[in-house]
Amino acid sequence: MVKQINIQNFEQIKQILNAAVSCRDNIGVHDMRGSIADAKSILGLMSLDYSHPVKVVSENEAELHRVCKAIS
Repeated sequence: MVKQINIQNFEQIKQILNAAVSCRDNIGVHDMRGSIADAKSILGLMSLDYSHPVKVVSENEAELHRVCKAIS
């Protein structure tokens, strides 16, 4: 499952991290440059380019929805 989202500030990055930490499955965040970060890693998330929308990816649809909903 893939969902595209816009990240506009550091608070939203922290919200994604906090939601992902409680997930049992892996959650990945992909930027438009092709870089991929584990959503449970603050260093990984900070290395991405947020000037364009990013894609949040997971095999678990419910967890994907919960992580994306965390920033709204």
